[in-house]
Amino acid sequence: MAEPTEAGPVSLRRSPLAHLEERMRAATVTGARGVTLTEWPFITMVNLRVDPASEAADRIEKTLEAPLPRQCGHTTASGPHTVVWLGPDEWLVLSQAEGTAVATELKEALGGDPGSVVDVSANRTTLELSGPAARQVLEKGCPLDLHPRAFGPGQAVSTTVGPVAVLLWQVDGAPTYRLFPRSSFADYLARWLIDAMSEYRGPEVP
Repeated sequence: MAEPTEAGPVSLRRSPLAHLEERMRAATVTGARGVTLTEWPFITMVNLRVDPASEAADRIEKTLEAPLPRQCGHTTASGPHTVVWLGPDEWLVLSQAEGTAVATELKEALGGDPGSVVDVSANRTTLELSGPAARQVLEKGCPLDLHPRAFGPGQAVSTTVGPVAVLLWQVDGAPTYRLFPRSSFADYLARWLIDAMSEYRGPEVP
């Protein structure tokens, strides 16, 4: 009988944008108009639905050690978890912890109460766009007002970039944005962003 190996579903998985890694790296722009694009593959994402006024929601908040955000655009964070508002009774838990463990803990907290906990980590990938020109790149194809007066660090909303539906989260004031497209649309979005970044290699046109 053959000796067991370390190979398994986790070790064999391939990110939706692995084939574009070099192109994204080559698209980096430095300097005052700098912008970079990278993929953060395999981030844990768990979709959560529960009545926010229920005892189950209280138990879930204790498990996450963070309150469930109550308003559109809001996020909360604690330890490895960030919780993003998706709707009045729906959230996306983004985590650095292992997906099965996070989902199991949240299911235990939900118990037999109405609601759902679904590991959707394979449904999306994560693109990070960062640098002085990052907002200008997004503004080429995003209908949101991304000016700091209207959208800032810690905010996350569902929107579109180009023709692609994404969850857009501004992480910090650098600015750094994380975009969460469906995996099947990630290639198109990455190529769109690479093209949108290209003009910042040249001098600014007065």
